[in-house]
Amino acid sequence: MTSRTPQPGTAEMVTVTTGRRVAYLVVLVLLPVLLLALAVPAAWGWGVGPRDLVIAAAMYLVSIFGIAIGYHRLFTHRAFKAGRALRIALMLAGGMAVEGPLTLWAAEHRRHHKYADREGDPHSPWRYGDSGLALLRGMAHAHVGWFYTARHRSSRRHWVPDLLADPDVRRFDAAYPGVVLLSFALPAAAGGLWSMSWPGAWSALLWGGLVRYAVVHHVTWSVNSIAHTFGDRPFRTRDRSSNVWWVAMLTLGEGWHNWHHVEPACARHGVLRGQLDPSARLIRWFERAGWAHGVRWPDPVRLTARRAGPASPGPAERPAAPRGLPPPPGDA
Repeated sequence: MTSRTPQPGTAEMVTVTTGRRVAYLVVLVLLPVLLLALAVPAAWGWGVGPRDLVIAAAMYLVSIFGIAIGYHRLFTHRAFKAGRALRIALMLAGGMAVEGPLTLWAAEHRRHHKYADREGDPHSPWRYGDSGLALLRGMAHAHVGWFYTARHRSSRRHWVPDLLADPDVRRFDAAYPGVVLLSFALPAAAGGLWSMSWPGAWSALLWGGLVRYAVVHHVTWSVNSIAHTFGDRPFRTRDRSSNVWWVAMLTLGEGWHNWHHVEPACARHGVLRGQLDPSARLIRWFERAGWAHGVRWPDPVRLTARRAGPASPGPAERPAAPRGLPPPPGDA
């Protein structure tokens, strides 16, 4: 795979219409912030009960595991193989996070790995410079800004031909609007049935549906903004991917980002002592149950070889293509 800079109009990217960019702005940038702002007076005014907390926590776990294990480790990086039932379940769980169709999510992430932290990366926090206001602007870009400002997005035909060839993935992408509706209908139904009341349904919709969706977005996007800016880098990489423990806890293991950029196809991201990775633990349970196979666990020899030493490295080298990323056709 080459490391040239992608150019608009080439096979790697497609133009985004103004209408779609506005939709991204509303659904992915403005609405989550507005919902989090509304949650504060709602919690202050009438609070949030244990029923809503249980429903919101369950929906949060489904959404984060769906992104971390399904969208990311299984479909984007092929870190393991799974039977059809588990693949479909993980697709649905990932869709519950309301972060877009699977093929678009995977296409953007594969491009991110190829061009990590340099020109061509869709969401590098180092886009505008290394310090001061330039870095703050870059972090805002990496966190949410790129959804609206990007006039070109990753071409699915170029980046994810393997997923486009999967009939189940194609059907899931076609049904994605319905999955989004399900993401909000499920907590509302659970709250209504649990309380046997309409107020219970509306309350669960607020906390387990709308607020949960906003929190999930900002938690997962913190990997792009925080875990490429701060944290430690115990392994040598050609980008600035790092480990941030609290991001790892909130994302169920995704915040151990440094090793992930060394071996994107590895099923475990937290590979050092004390690095809890619940997503990898769940994959291990799937493997023991016979639902997952061909799992790519860390290679101890590779771990030792890529250690950076006791101190974090300085400014990263310019990245080349990482190991374990499925190459698009004609890009060898």
